[in-house]
Amino acid sequence: MTRAESLAEQIEDSIRTQGLAPGALVGKMDELRSQSGYARSTVSEAVRLLRDRGIIEIRPGRNGGLFVAESDPIVHVRHTLLRLREPAARVADAVVVRDALELQVNLDAAEHRTDDDLRDLDALVSRMGRHVDDFTSFMRANWALHERIAAISTNELLKAVYLATCAQVADVAAAELDDDAGERDEYIGSRLRIHEDLVASIGSQDPDAVYAAVLAHRDGGTTSSYLPPAG
Repeated sequence: MTRAESLAEQIEDSIRTQGLAPGALVGKMDELRSQSGYARSTVSEAVRLLRDRGIIEIRPGRNGGLFVAESDPIVHVRHTLLRLREPAARVADAVVVRDALELQVNLDAAEHRTDDDLRDLDALVSRMGRHVDDFTSFMRANWALHERIAAISTNELLKAVYLATCAQVADVAAAELDDDAGERDEYIGSRLRIHEDLVASIGSQDPDAVYAAVLAHRDGGTTSSYLPPAG
């Protein structure tokens, strides 16, 4: 468990112990940093984890800060999935779920994308390209791209489950590749090209192009459910 994850659990336990209701003030970033003794980056990551789990919401401004989030069943689903991190069997399950949802997420994006969406996706692919020599930054840009693609979908449950399972898979993949610099460099080069094609397929709004791009994204998988219908 990282320091950020540990701090996030401490804050969540404190909210539960105090019985704070939705909308109640949890604190401000500077207060959390002072109380915990952690660096700003660690506190920021802990806050991001809590926000993604639907535990807190961040309000800007003079009277802003961190507040207990309103209960949302979709966020609760995502929170539950994000807590299932460690056992390898669960990660393998996450891969299966992610792969099953990948096609629909990208088809939704192709159907509903706007010109603004495409500009954002192109910018994120360019960001990946700028970080081919920095694995951590590359993976962050990769994750941001998939998060932005999923955001185009109008299916909130699909987005919640997809993003949570992607997070599980990404954590394990990053840890494994970090041990082998040669494999990591090869991975970055191939994944950049694949993501460029994925974004291009979304821009084309051609279902066949999306099918092909999703298959390539899954490293050339040939699962029959991903093949386009005959005719």
